[in-house]
Amino acid sequence: MLISDDTLLVVVAAIVFDAVIGDPDWVWRRVPHPVVWIGNAIGFLERTLNRTDWSPQQRKIAGIGTVILLVTGAGIVGFFLERILRQSWYGIAAEGCLASVLLAQRSLYQHVARVRVAFTAGGLVAARKAVAMIVGRDPERLDAAGVSRAAIESTAENFSDGIVAPIFWLAVLGLPGLIAYKAVNTADSMIGHRSARYESFGWAAARLDDVVNLIPARLSGLLIALVAPIVHGSMATSCKVMLGDAPKHRSPNAGWPESAMAGALGIALAGPRRYAEGEVNDPFLNAEARKDATPDDIGHALDLFVAACLLQAAIYAALALVL
Repeated sequence: MLISDDTLLVVVAAIVFDAVIGDPDWVWRRVPHPVVWIGNAIGFLERTLNRTDWSPQQRKIAGIGTVILLVTGAGIVGFFLERILRQSWYGIAAEGCLASVLLAQRSLYQHVARVRVAFTAGGLVAARKAVAMIVGRDPERLDAAGVSRAAIESTAENFSDGIVAPIFWLAVLGLPGLIAYKAVNTADSMIGHRSARYESFGWAAARLDDVVNLIPARLSGLLIALVAPIVHGSMATSCKVMLGDAPKHRSPNAGWPESAMAGALGIALAGPRRYAEGEVNDPFLNAEARKDATPDDIGHALDLFVAACLLQAAIYAALALVL
């Protein structure tokens, strides 16, 4: 499916619905979230096909089959939903509302903002509890600067894979593309780990997630760099740091929005940190800048996030008017 004017209208509607409504808890307490359904399907396939008595090669093939089933199933569901809804203007609005469920603008802002508020309300202890909700590293080992950096890095990385990427695939492939992307991204988060259980079985999920995020990650970094003046940063500096430091990140994609954010804010991000699976001794992004990030820097990162979301929305709205 090529980008069409109807698809772009769905994109704009989804962005608006997500920004205004977000993920209302009262709905998901009564009805399972679509990502929960996707997760249940992944869990069933993993329990069925990731057999410990199989060789690593057999488990890798089983993992490839699992990803093919997930993407195919997600695409089929999206195709039929789109065919049903794409009949009238209110159907397009309903499709936009449905697509907004798989975006994370409002929810990401709220989760990161809670970390900043926690510093004021309860100090470092409260901030550690708040940041533990959005990052995988051990919060008890983080000082105030570490908590602040973790919140800022999460803002940048999730801007890419929680907002820019799903919107990109919605624009390019419609609802089938959006749901398929969320299936791949959820599979990566569930089974794409370098552990004894998932190293072979989750190989395909991790590699495909890298591929589908290649373009969105770079778009995310560019969007952040373009709005750097919002926080008195420099577009040129943000772009320079992004181009120079993104390849240093252990992820082929996360380094782009994170290094752009580091350059825009004038701080160092990433660096050595500890996750549940062990220590990660990564280099700093924007290493020459200050490393003592503060709660105020979280606020500035959120300002960049909002501005980048608005810029993205404006771009898609302009394309909807032109195409």
